[in-house]
Amino acid sequence: MSTVLVTGAAGFIGSNFVRYWRQVHPGDRVVALDALTYAGVRESLNGPDGQLLDGVEFVHGSIANTDLVAHLLRAHSVDVVVNFAAESHNSLAILRPGDFFATNVMGTQALLEAVRRVGVSRFHHISTCEVYGDLPLDAAGDGVAFSEEHPYLPRTPYNAAKAGGDHVVRAYGLTYDIPVTITNCSNNYGPRQFPEKVIPLFTTRALAGEPLPLYASTKNRREWLHVSDHASAIDRVLHHGRTGETYNVGSGVEVDIEGIADTVLGALGLGPELKTIVPDRPSHDRRYLLDSTKLRTELGWAPAVEWTEGIADTVAWYRANEAWWRPLLGRSPVVEGADADWSGTR
Repeated sequence: MSTVLVTGAAGFIGSNFVRYWRQVHPGDRVVALDALTYAGVRESLNGPDGQLLDGVEFVHGSIANTDLVAHLLRAHSVDVVVNFAAESHNSLAILRPGDFFATNVMGTQALLEAVRRVGVSRFHHISTCEVYGDLPLDAAGDGVAFSEEHPYLPRTPYNAAKAGGDHVVRAYGLTYDIPVTITNCSNNYGPRQFPEKVIPLFTTRALAGEPLPLYASTKNRREWLHVSDHASAIDRVLHHGRTGETYNVGSGVEVDIEGIADTVLGALGLGPELKTIVPDRPSHDRRYLLDSTKLRTELGWAPAVEWTEGIADTVAWYRANEAWWRPLLGRSPVVEGADADWSGTR
């Protein structure tokens, strides 16, 4: 039996990972740490009875609190740390960049300092495809996708903050001999994603009969990975990945913003009249695509959820779980859509 400390555990990917881990590794214990900022949803860690999932202990706190984390590592004899904790919304990063560097860089450093003091068998850090920059929309052929050897070329404050966190992890691994691994993932989707992100934003707005705000660059596209496939990839890296290595996690499925809007509207039986064009945000990346060959060939991982099925199930989840997302509307500090104001960023 192992004990896993999951940071950012009340967030979208973190909470889905906790749920995955308890299902696949029922003998393990999970300590779920979250600062419960505006996007942290404590209820995402509850079971069908409305109570905290069995085998999970929730702790309200920040990764920036080194003494707290060190206490948790000792008190629970933690074997593995999986770090999801991050500020992650690109639009908010444009307006409040300092928050992102504070959490994603200095928070990661404070967390690693606790690990350095106490020691664990593995520290795994969750990063993003966005640290590599973006790709031309018309690029094609072998070698287009970002491999793990691609140089870091972040273009936005969020991208740069995540890149800084990755460098901190590698530095602590090499300097202090901490057994670290990193995964850089493509865009995730699935249940329990905060409704500021594009798929739940489009879904909840469509359910309310409200306009779907499409940035003017409607053909910008992303690679989409179901959150359960992301969890299984992390599991594979934790059990079979090589210490010190980075693994890209991607599905290979690319969909542009207009295609997502059309898919959501179609799943709800609605027409295109709800689509509306709004001005682009600054430094809006064109395209991300990861080469996940290393993860697939070395560790034998492959995604299990096909896009059409996964997006239909996701839209259905939001339609069936209004009690989860309705109270979250208005909590995001960013206004998306025609009323978005980027003037102060110029």
